[in-house]
Amino acid sequence: MPTFMAVSYPALRGSFFAKAQRARKKLKTQGKPSTVCALFFSAQKAVGNRPEVDYFYHMDKISRETRSRNMANIKGKNTKPEKLVRSVLHGMGFRFRLHVKKLPGSPDIVLPRYKSLIFVHGCFWHGHEGCKRATIPTTRADFWRTKISSNKERDAQNLADLAKLGYRCLIIWQCEMKDTAILKQRLSTFLHDTASLS
Repeated sequence: MPTFMAVSYPALRGSFFAKAQRARKKLKTQGKPSTVCALFFSAQKAVGNRPEVDYFYHMDKISRETRSRNMANIKGKNTKPEKLVRSVLHGMGFRFRLHVKKLPGSPDIVLPRYKSLIFVHGCFWHGHEGCKRATIPTTRADFWRTKISSNKERDAQNLADLAKLGYRCLIIWQCEMKDTAILKQRLSTFLHDTASLS
């Protein structure tokens, strides 16, 4: 079902109203649904040629079934961000192990020599605070809030358990990997700081 918002006519002015009108004309010309549909329906009571109330409908880009299938297909291991971090580390001369199940949280990258661990977190699944990638979907919002909250609690517990075992941990967020040079510098600083403490 589409989500919609009812607003009074005075709110439909300026650039928003102009964009909505253009969207309506475009849809009418194309004669087919769009990912975002701006459809206006006049209320029964109107003043002159302008309705007192209009409705702006926002259609979801994909169906609930498709969204569910997409979410289920997202890999938990060997993701592109993980592979990028591995590539940078390997280029820097570091050797490591992957997804050691004996350790809490099965860390993505383990550097035994430095007793250091690296987690490569997807911003959505691990609830990256303040990141636009972590926006909760409007479909089944309560479910996703509970899911992400549970993931964050588990992550925090894993980090606490690893600290007790004497490991140093670095979390790299998906959104922080746009600049490879900055990523390399961050990894270098973390591992050299770790080496100096050994």
